[in-house]
Amino acid sequence: MKAVRVQNETHKREFLEFPARLYKDDSQYIRPLDKDIEAIFDPTKNKLFKSGSCERFLFVDAHDKVVGKVAVFINAKYEQAQPTGGLGFFDCINDQSTANFIFDFAKAYLQERGMEAMDGSINFGERDKFWGVLIEGFQEPLYGMNYNAPYYQSLFETYGFEVYFNQLCYSRSVHGEVSRLFTLMHQKHSRNPNLKAVSLKRNQLEKFAKDFTEVYNAAWEAHGEGKQIDQRKTLRMFKSMKPLINEHISWFVYHKEQPIAMWLNIPDVNQWFKYLNGRFGLWQKLQFLWYRRFKKNTKMVGIVFGVIPEWQKTGVDGYMIWEGTQHLRKHTDFQTTELQWIGDFNPKMIKIAQALDTTVTKKLATYRYLFDREKPFERQVSL
Repeated sequence: MKAVRVQNETHKREFLEFPARLYKDDSQYIRPLDKDIEAIFDPTKNKLFKSGSCERFLFVDAHDKVVGKVAVFINAKYEQAQPTGGLGFFDCINDQSTANFIFDFAKAYLQERGMEAMDGSINFGERDKFWGVLIEGFQEPLYGMNYNAPYYQSLFETYGFEVYFNQLCYSRSVHGEVSRLFTLMHQKHSRNPNLKAVSLKRNQLEKFAKDFTEVYNAAWEAHGEGKQIDQRKTLRMFKSMKPLINEHISWFVYHKEQPIAMWLNIPDVNQWFKYLNGRFGLWQKLQFLWYRRFKKNTKMVGIVFGVIPEWQKTGVDGYMIWEGTQHLRKHTDFQTTELQWIGDFNPKMIKIAQALDTTVTKKLATYRYLFDREKPFERQVSL
């Protein structure tokens, strides 16, 4: 077996096509958009290349048949107890010796560059996309979520990877019963004339980008590896999401015009993208517009939820959730709410998810492998 560095268009195409062949008989697999994968490895689009490095490799057997692939990278902003590199976009046939060859290769690559551990399967980017190994709930993935065969768990754990943290995905019926505590908190806060819940408007993106940034930075500044976000970045994100924004499903709460809480949801675009086979050229864009208009999407995805510290534990989250839920039940076709993954190191968010009477529908694992096998393994610290 040998490793082949991805360095030409043929290699790039094979990097995209291999998993599609691997899962051709899996009805739950949804091929990611090629453009989303390629953007991660494009230095002109991924700013992490300014401070880090990333390379892709294909692995071929004695008959020059591709049997696996991986990306190996160093992200200078990925601060851990020891220098930790990453491997991601790992796909492999169901063969432990093949997986071991790939993992050994990644380990050697990272060791040569001063790393002392590797995490996988993760993204050379933010945690909101392509992060983790699916170990429970092998249903259709949400947009930007990793999907893999059940045998991947064994490939990682047999090699010696250990769970650094689990990523829990929750789901609930839009029309299911809401916690009585939330409805009580809604009754309480509805009597406060200084509080109001407002849905996000497409024609006021600058205002809501500013409000989002204010709540996000206040709510997450004390969270372990949480970080501050710049308003300009938020506005770019909102503008990029504009075609997908449904004004009935994203909500902000204000106290005397100050934003104090937010709950952002978007339609799960994978329910439309799954018909495009990874392509998004002109023809596929036209197809996408047709599907978006004529094919009902019954699944929405919660992407961000936050309350500023001064209003946490006051029940304002219940006020916001019930206010928004009553509205979207009347004005949308959504039947299911999916929550983006919550790390098992974040008991506060898990408690909120549980209070919504959700159930865990998927579990992914972020694995870590320490190169010094005598060093004690420690999981992600709880927030």
